[in-house]
Amino acid sequence: MSELKGMQRKYLRGLAHGLKPVVMIGQHGLTDAVIRSTEEALLAHELIKVKFNACKEKEQKAGILSELTAATGAQAVGQIGHTAVLYRQHPDMEKRHI
Repeated sequence: MSELKGMQRKYLRGLAHGLKPVVMIGQHGLTDAVIRSTEEALLAHELIKVKFNACKEKEQKAGILSELTAATGAQAVGQIGHTAVLYRQHPDMEKRHI
């Protein structure tokens, strides 16, 4: 999948506005369980919110987010405060929502 353009990111952020976070990253940071639950959520929804519960520093959240996107193949659509939005297109054409 190619890199998202500015208008595509804006559209996806608009779609994600009403969503609740489905993946929580706690005090242990990025674990195998977090990666696995992110994979499952992306397969089910394509567009998800990730909540950082224990991270306070912006650099720490950015590092975890970049590791998570690399591990799952998703793209970061945006990040505000302690919440980030991830998008990954479903591999099956018939199951794509977006």
